Amino acid sequence: MISSIHNPRIKQVRLLMEKSRARRDKNLFVIEGVRELEIALKNGFSMQYLLICPDILKNKNKAEWFREHTSMVLEIDAQLYGKLAYRDSTEGVLAVMKGLSPGLNDIRLSETPLVIILESIEKPGNLGAILRTADASGVDAVLVCDPLTDLYNPNTIRASLGCLFSVPTLTCSSAQAYDWLKDKGLQVIAATCQSVTPYHQCDFKRPTAFVIGTEDRGLSSFWRERATCEVIIPMKGIIDSLNVSVATAILCFEAVRQRNG
Repeated sequence: MISSIHNPRIKQVRLLMEKSRARRDKNLFVIEGVRELEIALKNGFSMQYLLICPDILKNKNKAEWFREHTSMVLEIDAQLYGKLAYRDSTEGVLAVMKGLSPGLNDIRLSETPLVIILESIEKPGNLGAILRTADASGVDAVLVCDPLTDLYNPNTIRASLGCLFSVPTLTCSSAQAYDWLKDKGLQVIAATCQSVTPYHQCDFKRPTAFVIGTEDRGLSSFWRERATCEVIIPMKGIIDSLNVSVATAILCFEAVRQRNG
């Protein structure tokens, strides 16, 4: 039973949770929570080692299933778990995981694909919320172009409720993303504040990629110049933009409505 914050493994967990450079250099990250870990394991992610707090984790069957996925299991006491965990509701489970590095050619598209392109997103909470939308609306993939945050930021994982692992998600440049979309025959729908075309007047029944930029700067000229169509979400208030995750959800579920109608 580990109780010291100075244990070498515990130090590594804290470093991976706090430093994006450590995550990139080692290609490792930390998952917190039973649900999140279960989703990751069922979607091909591998566990380096598992930390369990027996005083908190009551589901013995789930604990045994987790143990089967790694050769190293560390038991930690409740006080130490409280120092490591962001949430009280994660049921006593932390795991150090190996990151995946899929390429664009690894993405399997449906017959009528729907893809989200995020340009230079910087807030991990927004990225996590968008991944929940992607999972809920049946999006084929999320491409994060020229990112300002890393995919495995603990806040991204937490905000996504594990959907980071259920939705194919990868990083690439805008140029790589556009060439891939063009090769796959997807129309490029750019969400902007300057367009005069309301989003619901555009045909999303076709293979479609929504491209969304940051709230403060919007989309770069790269995407606006290459878009099949630019659309706007009409608003009646004094602000000119929605939260990026909200805007993405509106577009995705309009595509769902059109395709199911």
